[in-house]
Parts: sequence; structure tokens; C-alpha cells
Amino acid sequence: MLKALIFDVDGTLADTEGVHLAAFNHAFQQEGLGWHWDTALYTRLLEISGGKERMAHHWRTVNAGMKELSAGATQATIARLHEIKTAFYENAVNEGAVQLRPGVLALMNEARSQGLQLAIATTTSPVNIAALLRNAIGPDWRSHFLAIGDASSSPVKKPHPQVYLQVLGDMGLPAAQCLAFEDSANGLQAATAAGLRTIVTPNDFTAHHDFSGALRVVPDLGAVGLAQLREWHARG
Repeated sequence: MLKALIFDVDGTLADTEGVHLAAFNHAFQQEGLGWHWDTALYTRLLEISGGKERMAHHWRTVNAGMKELSAGATQATIARLHEIKTAFYENAVNEGAVQLRPGVLALMNEARSQGLQLAIATTTSPVNIAALLRNAIGPDWRSHFLAIGDASSSPVKKPHPQVYLQVLGDMGLPAAQCLAFEDSANGLQAATAAGLRTIVTPNDFTAHHDFSGALRVVPDLGAVGLAQLREWHARG
């Protein structure tokens, strides 16, 4: 029996990646790094989960001869960049730059009205989740979710299943009674590694990913209701 829906955030709940990209480039400009990520480069970098991890990977790419002695300074710079980027992103979301994807809020409301639990399993930071859902749902958004796993509680990024295992443990439910919602190959791998059947809703940044193993791949949740989800889940 289906008892809970577990949602990824970036790219799944909302098309956030374009705003994240603008936020990264703002941070690079503020710090005078001379970096600029275009859409093609950022699409490739999204194969690495986590903003700090993406920047560290790019740093190593453009500074191939970087010595270990400079690693501490590098990490400090990345942390500062991430702070600037996060502040830019939060401000953009507060100004209405991001909305939930089609069908997301309707499905959440339908699930709650029928007694299902909701949860979040993401590798993004808590402030990013709060900015998005405070604007989309309201100041009481946390009360809508039984469990929230994020970068602060599960630091090992997807495709590792850590965040999903944490959320399942916090909910006290087996994976067999839940459905996960993802938008990327890394997310799908993380969810399935935790034993979760997974619905994938790709976006412009992830449409080229391999979604083998997904329960269903649909453009968005606009035409997906709880009855459909129950049927898919039951068929397995």
C-alpha cells in the first residue's frame, strides 16, 4: 500500500537550475574569478551533485596543477562563493523567479487530503528549500512534510542513497510503501539504491540522462493524480 511521497527539490519540485546558474555566475563575478558557466557547461556540471562539489570540480579542471598545500584556501574560497550564490538565489526566489512545476502542489494537496505523508530528499541546502517552499506553500510549509533530508543532514551526495535512507528512517516507513520523485540520473540512482520505486520528471537540463530503472518517466505531474500513482505503485 502506498503511504508516502518523497520529493527531490531542484529540477523536480521546480525548474530552479536556470536561477542557480545565474547565482553561480553572480558569485564568480563578485569574487573576480573570471569564470562564467554557460548552459552547456552547467548541464555537464549537473552530473555532479552539490553546488560546492561542482565548484570544486571546476576549480580542479581549470587549475589542474593545484597543489595540496592550497587546498585549505581553495575550500575557503568555495565556501565564500557558495554563501554569495545562496544569497542571490534566495533573493531571486523571494522576488518570484521560481514557481513549482505543473501538478506538484495539486498532487501534494491531494496526497495530504487522503492521508498520505510527504517528505523531501535533496542534496541542496536548507535555505534553498525554505526559500522555495515558503513562497510556494506559505510560512507553515514545514508542517506539510513528515521528514526533510538535505545537505546538512545527509552530506554524502546523490547518487549515494544516504539522504533517502535518512528520510525513510525518519518516517519509519519501508521503501516499498513509498514513491520517490526525481528529475536526474543521479537522483534516480540514489532513490532506487534505497529500494524506492521512482517517478522521473525530466527538465531541459536532464532530458538527455539515462532513466533506465524508473517506474515511469513523464514530462511533469500536471496529468498525474493519486489514483494513477497508486496504480503504478501497485504494478511495481
